[in-house]
Amino acid sequence: MTRRGLMAATAAAPVLMCVADARAQGIAPRRGGTLTTILQPEPPVLQIGVNNQGPTLIAAGKIFQGLIKFSPKLEPMPELAESWSLSDDKLTYTFKLRQNVKFHDGRPMTAEDVIFSVTKFHPEVAPRARAIFSRIDKAEAPDAHTVALTLKAPFEPFLLMFDVTACAIVPKHLFDGQDFRTAPAVQRPIGTGPFKFAEWQRGNFIRLERFEDYWKPGQPYLDAIIYRIVPDSQSRRLALETGQVMMTAAGDIEPFDVPAMRARPNLEVWTDGWEYFSPLSWIETNHRVPALADVRVRQAISRAINRDFIAQRLWFGVGKPATNPIASTTRFHDANVKLPGFDPRAAAQLLDAAGLRANAQGVRTTIKHLVLPYGEIWTRLSEYLRQSLRQVGINLELESTDAGSWARRIGAWEYETSINFVYQFGDPTLGVERTYVSSNIQKVTFTNTGGYSNPRVDALFATAREAQTAEERRAAFSEVQKILVEEVPQIWLMEMAFPTIHDKKVQNPVQLGTGVHASYDDVFLTA
Repeated sequence: MTRRGLMAATAAAPVLMCVADARAQGIAPRRGGTLTTILQPEPPVLQIGVNNQGPTLIAAGKIFQGLIKFSPKLEPMPELAESWSLSDDKLTYTFKLRQNVKFHDGRPMTAEDVIFSVTKFHPEVAPRARAIFSRIDKAEAPDAHTVALTLKAPFEPFLLMFDVTACAIVPKHLFDGQDFRTAPAVQRPIGTGPFKFAEWQRGNFIRLERFEDYWKPGQPYLDAIIYRIVPDSQSRRLALETGQVMMTAAGDIEPFDVPAMRARPNLEVWTDGWEYFSPLSWIETNHRVPALADVRVRQAISRAINRDFIAQRLWFGVGKPATNPIASTTRFHDANVKLPGFDPRAAAQLLDAAGLRANAQGVRTTIKHLVLPYGEIWTRLSEYLRQSLRQVGINLELESTDAGSWARRIGAWEYETSINFVYQFGDPTLGVERTYVSSNIQKVTFTNTGGYSNPRVDALFATAREAQTAEERRAAFSEVQKILVEEVPQIWLMEMAFPTIHDKKVQNPVQLGTGVHASYDDVFLTA
């Protein structure tokens, strides 16, 4: 790229290659048909920003779009912006918008909608967007199809914020002047994507239909997408095996069922398509709980857990053990910074040092654990953690809840421990920092809900955020990884991979670094 570069004209090649590959195999895109799939758990709404949980992002990624999208190598590619450039001083990003884009209600999408989405809507409803977009000094529209965003200071990972999952472009005319969280459009979402919201029978299914005025001529190929709501894991597996659904994604199929799915001749299994997100799971610890405020207790819990067992015996190799708070697929991961290994004896010594002596029953302390309600695998994981911690004298008391209540309780700090996993969005400043900086201790899910605070960690993340070179950022991130591994503010478990499993007649389901979160305008079914 030149200094003024970042022009996106050549970035469309990966999408063109997708269709070319299908045709090379003698498979021409075919118009028509309904893709049946599963959404688990059922999301509260389908408005990205108002809710950013995984199921919302997957389904709403067909309704909404971002300015750009990302290849598996995280190369930026055109979406609603056909091109973009960066000024020589690295402050002003100028996006040239497509001119034939309409919202599902027929209104044209213009620069006003983009500026509203970037400077008002997402900063109001999404903490991560608020932190990043507050760096914008000026947002201007030289004309109806040009947006110029001028930053207060250069910010290297800025473009990574313009994927649909981070900044879906919403219609200004439906949100401006209203409470963004309760506006009617939240319940009946309207975007620019290839599919429009059609019907939602709670507890049963969500149906999206082809948007006939979509800006890509002749697309989407599908007539509709139906997301079935199937809470029971074995029923989801049966639905895929019997052809009731053509595809499953994310956590729909439990990891222990994946080997059987790989063996079925009519199915294909993918674990790529998560490069942008790089999800990392951990034991979420509330530092307001006296025992968990003691670093020795957190270190003990970390040493009492066999991550290899979790990856191989619970997840059957779908994912790998976490080694530190930055996933190995995320920029600036330091492979030399690693968590101490599984050692129950060391864990017991740490608990002794923390003053937690065992009683007559061998129990040192009791900690409550809110089970993540995203499928049976998370229940099995919590049961494994209960058994492991019992071996070192910690009684883990399991609590059950539904997805909505889980998100509310984590956001309200009404928990002691739980399991969480968040997306890293290609860069630690975007997806890792938010969990550990004290300025982000909020009563909002997916912030620093644990309440961890270390001024040195705050300073290092700030240095990495403001640094102008990759070398400066790498040095700061390496040091912060060393501190976090020592203090284990959250107890990292696994670098996660999720299987996308589909009938072989489903073409192009995983093409981008965002996998099943893509718009699916190029997905089609063979006869």
